[in-house]
Amino acid sequence: MTDPLSRPARPVPDTPWWDPARHADRRPALMARNRIQQALRGWFAAEGFVEVDPVALQVSPGNEAHLHAFETRALGNDGQARPMYLHTSPEFAMKKLLAAGETRIAAFAHVWRNRERGVLHSPEFTMLEWYRAGEPYDRLIADCAAFLRLAAEAAGTRALRFRDRACDPFAPVERLSVAEAFARHAGIDLLATIGPDGAPDAAALARALDGAGVRRAADDTWSDMLSRVLVEKVEPHLGIGHPVVLDRYPAAEAALARRVPGDARVAERFELYACGVELANGFGELTDAAEQRRRFGLEMDEKARVYGERYPLDEDFLAALARMPAASGIAMGFDRLAMLATAAPNIDAVIWTPVAD
Repeated sequence: MTDPLSRPARPVPDTPWWDPARHADRRPALMARNRIQQALRGWFAAEGFVEVDPVALQVSPGNEAHLHAFETRALGNDGQARPMYLHTSPEFAMKKLLAAGETRIAAFAHVWRNRERGVLHSPEFTMLEWYRAGEPYDRLIADCAAFLRLAAEAAGTRALRFRDRACDPFAPVERLSVAEAFARHAGIDLLATIGPDGAPDAAALARALDGAGVRRAADDTWSDMLSRVLVEKVEPHLGIGHPVVLDRYPAAEAALARRVPGDARVAERFELYACGVELANGFGELTDAAEQRRRFGLEMDEKARVYGERYPLDEDFLAALARMPAASGIAMGFDRLAMLATAAPNIDAVIWTPVAD
């Protein structure tokens, strides 16, 4: 007699992921995810990277204003409690490893971000993060191009897809500065709204948004307005047909990155896009501990202003940063890469056991 589970019925949309019929529908994309991960691990090994496994429980979850953490309390042997956090990125731990002497490291790390749930967001997801000590951040762009090709090959496809958008992962990556993207897609001269020292001019950007027909709120900060233009005017055009790297972010939007030599207005930060979806965020890493402390303070001041809370600084990280060599590092949303390679409709479709909604 034929096992009825070998011929699953088409599940209804609200069927739980663990239903056998629903799992049978999901399984091809999940198996492709495994092949992609295996291919990337092989690439890292061939390139001389060491795969590391950073712990998730940290004294600070990260110090970016608009990232929200999951907080818990750790009980000592004496029963006393102290706050701890699930990391939003393995960055602090991995940079400590660079300070310890590692030179090429990579991690497939589970990370947690609160207030994030949707087609492209899960509260818990897998971040692929890797670092190259002593190498320029341009090298990371070449890594990204290789990963797009590897993901497509492992998934058995010639195109990355999201909804009605397609991207050729084998095409050359277009490198476009944020300023160039603003001029091309919004008609805005972004650098005219940034002072020579990198200080943003909110009034100037407000006038530019008004002229471009982009809505804004009266109390929007310069950063708020930048995000509005990115989301409404720029991002929908990125990675359509071919991958795009959005490069040289304004220094005010790159708290963890070095400034570009000779132009304090912009920093060595880029993001990778395919099918209009952001896949990765890379940096020429800042290693000035005093400057990093100052930037973290500004980020936490903004967090306190907007959300009424702030996270502690990881003093151990700042101490290690003073010994960290010049390096480049990047974080890639591994689930998003698998989602585009399998043309999955949402991020939960490529997560083996999705977080309950």
